[in-house]
Amino acid sequence: MTPILSVRDLKVHFPVSGGLFMRQTGAVRAVDGVSFDIAPGETLGLVGESGCGKSTLGKAIVRLTDPNAGSIHFNGRDITRLSRGAMRPLRRDIQMIFQDPVESLNARHSVREILEEPLIIHGYGSALERRKRVDEVLEKVGLQTAAADRYPFEFSGGQRQRIGIARAIALQPKLIICDEPVSALDVSVQSQVLNLLLELQRDMGLSYLFIAHDLAVVKHISDRVAVMYLGKMVEMAGADAIYQNPKHAYTKALLSAIPEPDPTLVKDRILLEGDVPSPIDPPKGSAFGHRMKHPRYNETIGADLSLREIEPGHWVAADPCCLEAADWEKATKMVA
Repeated sequence: MTPILSVRDLKVHFPVSGGLFMRQTGAVRAVDGVSFDIAPGETLGLVGESGCGKSTLGKAIVRLTDPNAGSIHFNGRDITRLSRGAMRPLRRDIQMIFQDPVESLNARHSVREILEEPLIIHGYGSALERRKRVDEVLEKVGLQTAAADRYPFEFSGGQRQRIGIARAIALQPKLIICDEPVSALDVSVQSQVLNLLLELQRDMGLSYLFIAHDLAVVKHISDRVAVMYLGKMVEMAGADAIYQNPKHAYTKALLSAIPEPDPTLVKDRILLEGDVPSPIDPPKGSAFGHRMKHPRYNETIGADLSLREIEPGHWVAADPCCLEAADWEKATKMVA
């Protein structure tokens, strides 16, 4: 099956300036060589600690941020360096749901004005047809049509996020980047919004890149899961494989931090030592091995630590600091 989205070796670096003449002294390597595919109708969950580059990756895909290198192909077309004018028609098919529904909705506009704006920009029908479309998408996300004449501040957080989702689906897109869409919501509301996203995917054939830091949430909605650490992918596999048989040490640490609903069960927590390395001056070898002061870190300096398929559909960074002996042996064979 041809992927709807194909990202190859994508890099997004932000310049750092300093000194008397404010010359560039370095760069923040927010995304540093990321590759993955998303199939039509698939949800790829993207997880990692805050600051690992997840949101920057999402913004680069919708071209809110320009990448420095690599490629982004949507429906087989290279959109990496398209101008704003050339990107505009494609924005019908690629939409984004933002993390904070308060900041992402214009408080001075009514809900109808917010939802009509993308329709007007893309020349959707007459005024009457746009009005009908606004009513349709409000009903699709579980809001009454009377909500169209109210303002965002009159709604709860969950309702505001439903408005954000309605705006994203108004043009009937094919791919939606969900940038932590439930992290700002109460736990009781999160499941309702996640179920809504699943319903919309089933009804509209949507593909999602679902960005989150909560692995329990990602498990509920994702077909596959990718794990990022310091701007790089370290593991990617089907959701069941990631949760039942994680390979990378960082993935195991993240999974161990998921709260156990049964208070009588004792769970072994993997406590991470050290600090996350700076993306301005990342280690020359394994970033996670450097953080853990692993004895094999020196072996990884200058080595190829890219993802290798060690089991069918299960990709992991070829990193001796982060893999058990059997998995490292499989990864070395793949490298050879």
